[in-house]
Amino acid sequence: MTGPIRVVVADDHEVVRNGFAGLIDTQPDMTVVGTAANGAEAVAVCRERPTDVVLMDIRMPGMDGIEATRELTGGAAAPDGRPRVLILTTFDLAEYVYDAIRAGASGFLLKDVTAERLFDAVRVVAAGDALLAPNITRRLIAEFAALHRPETRPAAALASLTPRETQVLRLVAEGLSNPEIAARLVVTEETVKTHVSRMLAKLGLRDRTQAVVAAYETGLVVPRSHEPGPGDGGAR
Repeated sequence: MTGPIRVVVADDHEVVRNGFAGLIDTQPDMTVVGTAANGAEAVAVCRERPTDVVLMDIRMPGMDGIEATRELTGGAAAPDGRPRVLILTTFDLAEYVYDAIRAGASGFLLKDVTAERLFDAVRVVAAGDALLAPNITRRLIAEFAALHRPETRPAAALASLTPRETQVLRLVAEGLSNPEIAARLVVTEETVKTHVSRMLAKLGLRDRTQAVVAAYETGLVVPRSHEPGPGDGGAR
């Protein structure tokens, strides 16, 4: 990507909205191109100004963050030229996270995120090549994949994958980072990146978040109760 990452911040609380915008503008490789107090404003701003990443609150008046995400991405991982959405959530809004990912969000963060994790998340999502996974990601996706299956994908969708690509998809769905997958399979990290890229291309997915959803929806990975462990500090 050339030039700074163009960010829109959407949150109905002015203090939160201005706080995130102020943080983003401290970074030399990022710039805030607009803010919005609801989903409709976020969609309008993104249509008026080229945008790379939207920091999107979920519960807002009028059009909420999930519907806005669907409008901006087309209901799936955003195709090239459309902004990627990074959902901002709180523990009490966890029930919405899976729906937001299905709507096309590339990842999510808790609102009490540290500044450095926020910056890292924006860069990761803008690059489109990784999933930022806070310590609750694995548990949330597993739990809500089990609860929300109105459009379960057929397992036949996995038929185009090689056994190794299928194995990599399963590990991605478990929340492992590329270095962790490389260590598990005793291959180089570059090899893992190649497998991930090919897997995404074959399944018509844009990023790792969508791959995680696909793994659960096809039944490749069976949702189960997950207790946080020492490795749940974050991965991408």
